[in-house]
Amino acid sequence: MSVPTTRDARARRKLSIRKRVNGTPERPRMVVFRSAKHIYAQVVDDTQNRVLCGASTLSPALKDTLAGKKKRDRAKSVGKLIGSLCLERKIDKVVFDRSGFQYHGRVKALADGAREAGLKF
Repeated sequence: MSVPTTRDARARRKLSIRKRVNGTPERPRMVVFRSAKHIYAQVVDDTQNRVLCGASTLSPALKDTLAGKKKRDRAKSVGKLIGSLCLERKIDKVVFDRSGFQYHGRVKALADGAREAGLKF
């Protein structure tokens, strides 16, 4: 039996989380993906399988303002952007899906930024 890799362990945690977390039209799911350089967030309605809005460190609205910032500060900026995009679309409550990542560091900073923008979760 082989030893599970970090990627396998995250996939297992992700499935475990997705069993419990589900997005509805009233309370969609905010999904976070963290790569080595960037962080991405999407708000998804699982009943219609639709992405309602999304933001990342590569978003045109943020890309120029993030130069020289630390990754955690970039994540917080992405959280504020996704929060403002949600509020424009009349979404004020979401369910947070950390996608198997620890709720720590950049993932936590993104969540804090979204809360500062006015999202509730």
